Amino acid sequence: MNNRKLITSQKLTKRNQAITTAYYAILKAAKALLATLEEERLRYTLTRVDKHKDTKAIILHEFLSPLIYLRLELHQNDEFSIHYGYELSPVFGPYYHITAAFIRLVYKLTMASNTTINIEEAVRTDWIVDNCSEAYEYLEQRNKHHQFKLIKYRVRPVRRKLRRVA
Repeated sequence: MNNRKLITSQKLTKRNQAITTAYYAILKAAKALLATLEEERLRYTLTRVDKHKDTKAIILHEFLSPLIYLRLELHQNDEFSIHYGYELSPVFGPYYHITAAFIRLVYKLTMASNTTINIEEAVRTDWIVDNCSEAYEYLEQRNKHHQFKLIKYRVRPVRRKLRRVA
């Protein structure tokens, strides 16, 4: 009986490591997407990191901007999961290419073919933040657990078509 718990625990640890790796890859790519926005107010972010060693913490890491939301959390069964969100407001229509690319990133980086362990079901959709700008404003005013940061603007490189040389 004890051996079975140990094997399950080891599988959970490897799975949680794979989920964490995917989460931080998504986060890095999301920040790169936001860095391409000229408008400074859309590059401001709120980040929450739970630094407590208590394994029963619910939110391990949370990232929020006016356009996108990403969260790594721990459930009661000791499994990690990823929640995400994106802004749906028509006011942010010119930035739909950012939110669409973000959603594709979430699923691309958690696909079974891109990870050592199948973590596809770690992306949870039991709830999705679909009004990131309001959530951002609320947390910005309340700000008990989040750090306020600005992502530095990076000019998007121009892709040029290469011509075939005979």
